[in-house]
Amino acid sequence: MAKPSPNDRKYTREHEWAKDEGGETIAMGITDYAQEMLTDVVYVELPKVGRKVRQAEPFAVVESVKSVSDIFAPVSGEVVEVNQALEAAPEIVNKDAFGEGWIARIRMSHPAELDGLMTAEQYEGHIKVAPR
Repeated sequence: MAKPSPNDRKYTREHEWAKDEGGETIAMGITDYAQEMLTDVVYVELPKVGRKVRQAEPFAVVESVKSVSDIFAPVSGEVVEVNQALEAAPEIVNKDAFGEGWIARIRMSHPAELDGLMTAEQYEGHIKVAPR
């Protein structure tokens, strides 16, 4: 059973989370629901630091024993940091999707995009009707 989605972040329909870290930077990753649907994560293709990303466009990949899934940028901006720990231990995403399993930090070029994402309550409603 997926852990409840924390209220301190915003969510996409594609199951990414974005946590405003103050200023113009967010941390992002996939939700606990997403890692549960993927099952055992075996590889994370991280984006390159410095890469410019556009909201809702794929910029990373998570591979599990079950499937390969694109990770979509929750906001537009520039990748300023990636979670190098995932290269050696991708299973961290399964163990702590909302914490140590973060994927990247993005410096937002349009901070207002964050306001267009779902709240935790809206996301919980979204996954209740999502196909399993």
